[in-house]
Amino acid sequence: MTMLLEKDAREDLLERGYSRRTIGKISALMAAGAAAQSLLVQPALAQQQAARGIKGAVRIGSNECWTGPFEPGVQAAAKAAALGNWYDPDNYRGDLISTVAKVEGIPESHIMLWPGSGGPLVSTVAAYCSPTKGLVTADPTFESAWRTADYLGAPIAKAPQAVGKGHDVKAMLAANPNAGLYYICSPNNPTGTVTPLADIEWLLANKPRDSILLIDEAYIHFSEAPSAAKLVAGRSDLIVMRTFSKLFGMAGVRLGLTFADPEIQKRIGLFGPTAGGLSITAMACGTAVYPETGLIKARRQEMIANREETIAWLTRKGIEVQPGSQANMFMMNWKKPAKDMQAALLATPEKVQIGRAWPIWPTVSRVTVGSADDMAKFRSAVEKITKA
Repeated sequence: MTMLLEKDAREDLLERGYSRRTIGKISALMAAGAAAQSLLVQPALAQQQAARGIKGAVRIGSNECWTGPFEPGVQAAAKAAALGNWYDPDNYRGDLISTVAKVEGIPESHIMLWPGSGGPLVSTVAAYCSPTKGLVTADPTFESAWRTADYLGAPIAKAPQAVGKGHDVKAMLAANPNAGLYYICSPNNPTGTVTPLADIEWLLANKPRDSILLIDEAYIHFSEAPSAAKLVAGRSDLIVMRTFSKLFGMAGVRLGLTFADPEIQKRIGLFGPTAGGLSITAMACGTAVYPETGLIKARRQEMIANREETIAWLTRKGIEVQPGSQANMFMMNWKKPAKDMQAALLATPEKVQIGRAWPIWPTVSRVTVGSADDMAKFRSAVEKITKA
């Protein structure tokens, strides 16, 4: 089966105009997903990995959840672990797909499971971009798509995003009216801002018919904004991507989803690891937590309270915070190099690890919203470095 998929993938790439040398690079990308993971995590986690060597560091730099999976998920995973000698003894995969389909109101045939959402993002760029069909994104946004397109030699166009706003879809289309892939992260990483569903529908209606629109909803559960998931039925040009790594507190468990037409799922599956790489504990945990609307709402409200308390404090201190975040992060403008301020926070007694800056806004840091205690330590550290 693996050899057949490799052959299909190579033929697909040749038809899109890739050289045999680039196809060799893409083959490395496909190998056990290792290259895909390195493309995904190097910038995003390098800082956080450094902080993990510091005992007692406050980790609010990588948009992880401040707590672990909901208790029903922990219990389900523990029960599944006892059956770990079998591959999938109780149809964990089928149960998870069925549960997601019921919650989202989409056909089971349109759901694919992945070990996280980094893999399908990289795989989608590999599947739909080419030397002549490039990638279009907002700027700033999650960089993995940029790195993958650059790795493959596909053109990249970036439409600047206004402060406090979602993606400018008209500017995205104008940036490359003949792209292979348009990527929208909503709520956006790093800004937390939401792109209205009406704007997403406009881009679907006006983009090239043979291009794909990818909506990354990694942070959607932190927001009450409507999802694009229900738009996938009946379309062959839309992918909606989800992860359990954020609100569900399962970053280390590795579980993600794509919603799309089955033919699209088959194509992106050529370029990365899918459900075959999932553990039964991950699937059992996902099935247990996904329908927990009450727990989801409570965790969302806890995050919002922590976020708004901290933003209000920063505002009183005269520190600019970009408006509009509907996710577990916000952007603060130091009006001086953000990299220096990041290092200063880590050097305080509180040892606070915040997120990075993006080249378009070099004085602006992304801060993950953690627990109430995390944010209290963050405020204390900010107080120290701004007085220095």
